[in-house]
Amino acid sequence: MENLKTLTESVCRIAREAGHFLKEERKSFRREAVVEKHAHDYVSYVDKESERRVVTALRQLLPEAGFITEEGSAVYQDEPYCWVVDPLDGTTNYIHDNAPYCVSIALRDKHSLLLGVVYEPCRDECFYAWKGGGAYVDGEKMCVSAVRNAEEAFVVTELPYNFKQYARTGEHLIHELYGKVAGIRMNGSAALALCYVAAGRFDAWLEAFIGKWDFSAAALMVLEAGGKVTDFYGNESFMDGHHIIATNGPLHSLLLQLVKEVPPHNM
Repeated sequence: MENLKTLTESVCRIAREAGHFLKEERKSFRREAVVEKHAHDYVSYVDKESERRVVTALRQLLPEAGFITEEGSAVYQDEPYCWVVDPLDGTTNYIHDNAPYCVSIALRDKHSLLLGVVYEPCRDECFYAWKGGGAYVDGEKMCVSAVRNAEEAFVVTELPYNFKQYARTGEHLIHELYGKVAGIRMNGSAALALCYVAAGRFDAWLEAFIGKWDFSAAALMVLEAGGKVTDFYGNESFMDGHHIIATNGPLHSLLLQLVKEVPPHNM
C-alpha cells in the first residue's frame, strides 16, 4: 500500500468530487425521490449514486481493499484492508435543504483506523487525518479544545432513530446538561460533529445506534487531534461498536458518568 499521506490526498479528491455531486443534485432535488428505510431513516437516489461513484474510485485506488458501505453497494470479504463509506451523512438535513451534510470515507485494517476523510460541501471544508500524521482541515492542523469545566462546554448530541431504546438515555442527558453546560446542539451529522470536536468547535459529542460509516473517518481525526474516543462503557476498542463518545479528553468522564446513570437494558 502506498504512503498513507499520499493515499489520504487521493481520497480527499474523491470525497470532494462526491460532495460536489451532492451539492449540484440538491439544486433540483425533490422529496418524491426519498424512500424510508426505517422509521424516520431515509435514502434517495442521491445517496446511492454518490456511493457508486465513491466505491468505483476507491476500487481503482486500492484494489486489495473490501468495503463497508451504508447503502450496501459493495461488501467486505475479509480483505486485509477495508474502506468504510458513508456517501451522504446527514441525509435528513439534505432532504430538507439544511446544512450540514457530508461524504465520509475511512480506511482501516483488521486492527486500526488508517485514514479518514470527511468533505462538507456547504462550507467547502475537507477534514482529513492519517494514522500518526495528525488531523487537518484544508491544510490547517486541528487540535481539540482545552475546555475542562462543564459550565464552559459546548456539547453536541443527537436523538437517534431508535427512540424506544434511547428515550430514557436521551431525556437524562438533556436533563443533566441543560443549564449546566455552555450550550447543547444537534447538527444532524455524526461525522461532522466529530470533525468539529477535532477542530475544537465542539468540546464533546456522543451518539448511540450509529453505523461504522457514521463515525470511523472522523473518530480518527479526534484521536489525531489529541482527543479521546470510546464506547459508552469507556472501552477504547470502539471500532466495531455503535454507541460512541468523543471529547477533548478532560470532559470524557462527565459524559461516561451520565450514560452510566441510565440502566443498560434501556440501551
